[in-house]
Amino acid sequence: MDLTLPESGWTLRLVGLGAITSLGASIPVGYNIGVINAPTEFIKHWSNETIYRRYNVLLSDDSLRAIIASIISIALIGGVIGSLQGAYLADKYGRKKSFLCCALLLTGGALCFLCCRAASSVELLLLGRLLVGLASGLTTGVIPMYLAEVSPIKLRGAMGVLCPLGLTTGVVVAQVASLEQALGTEEHWHYALGCFAVLNLFCYAFYFWIPESPKYLYSVKGDQAGSLRAIRKLFGRHTIGDDYIKLQMECANGQNGPSAQEDGQPQANRSLWSVVRDPTLTLPLVLVCALQGGQQLSGINAVFFYSVSIFESVGFSSQAAKFANLGVGCLNLFASLFGPLLMARCNRRTLCLLSCSSCAIILFVLTLSIHFIHLIDWFSYVCIGTILLYIIFYQFGLGPIPFFIGSELFDLGPRPTAMALGSLSSWGCNFIVGMAFPTLQNIWGAFVFLPFSITCVLLTVLIKFYLPETRGKEVTDVVPKVAHGFRSRVKE
Repeated sequence: MDLTLPESGWTLRLVGLGAITSLGASIPVGYNIGVINAPTEFIKHWSNETIYRRYNVLLSDDSLRAIIASIISIALIGGVIGSLQGAYLADKYGRKKSFLCCALLLTGGALCFLCCRAASSVELLLLGRLLVGLASGLTTGVIPMYLAEVSPIKLRGAMGVLCPLGLTTGVVVAQVASLEQALGTEEHWHYALGCFAVLNLFCYAFYFWIPESPKYLYSVKGDQAGSLRAIRKLFGRHTIGDDYIKLQMECANGQNGPSAQEDGQPQANRSLWSVVRDPTLTLPLVLVCALQGGQQLSGINAVFFYSVSIFESVGFSSQAAKFANLGVGCLNLFASLFGPLLMARCNRRTLCLLSCSSCAIILFVLTLSIHFIHLIDWFSYVCIGTILLYIIFYQFGLGPIPFFIGSELFDLGPRPTAMALGSLSSWGCNFIVGMAFPTLQNIWGAFVFLPFSITCVLLTVLIKFYLPETRGKEVTDVVPKVAHGFRSRVKE
């Protein structure tokens, strides 16, 4: 009996692949983004004692702040490095092995966290943060591409959104784990940092059950038989038909760049320099990097950072404000759960325009309400309302779409490099916000949110004029629409 065709819906293997990549890599990466804030004071105290015992050096307050900043920022630097290596690993060893590499790096980082106190080693803590940073950059560059390549067209958006959904879930799980009522104590903070390793077991346990990307096998490796086996593994042993034909057509016809190969021969790997210099790839590369970088420069992490102080201004105690901030994180997760449905039912371009333009307005209102919060009492509630609205509209488009839009704008040849550059832009801008926001907040006060609002305005303009609709379209139909640089204006 024939099984369900890929074009008609989900299969068990496809659902399983999405769950395994989310549990094995995406959620642990999100966990590491969210877990480090709460135990900072405990880490600072332990670092001071450890360095004094081992090196007989008593650190000043400035030195301690520098160490904490290094512990936080080294993961962001690792994210940048991991992003740069993503294209090489994805093409050299495949999407599936790159996923395994993500899990191995995460497990290595977790072991460093769990052992750092027993070893009395701040260096081990720094190494752990570097390893999870490398895994984070690799994950955000490879996993969305992997999921998009194994998906039929109608499910490409729903599968692509699983990576950002996993990141959001991981942040909320980390917020819960790092509460003082859980593992966020002076005795157990290292367990809070490293307990995510349990999730990596999903990768190891099911690694041989999941297939390699059939498009990678066909176009990059030239393994047509392996590609066919992967399709059968994904969609049923007796299902070939239209799906394999569609895959062959995409692989054979989608090679319009300099690396194109004829007669079904494998595509040459596109180097970073060749992708950057190719004028036909300029606009899609700008779109991918602007959307991924703009996602961070829209201020999502800054809003979470500021929300605790806003809740305290309304009259919440410090502890209650932290729980309210956890509630904001849960709202972020709840809104992101609608991502797969929205990606399947709504156009990408429409969602991006709605999300970016709404966030621009909301951030402007948030700036004004914070600035006048001490003059008008009820502006505190306006601040809370704008934060909640910002999170909802952020998750409509600006949150999920940048992660996988590169898979819908690029052919297979330049796709890994483009996704890696997009991930690089994301982690680079994340690093800039993390380093600059506290200082700018002290200098500008409430007006620190204005640059985020301006970023959303600029993204709205870019999307309005240059981002073509990609939902339900073959990559080969989309590529010509962005091949003429900034002359490729979207026609309404």
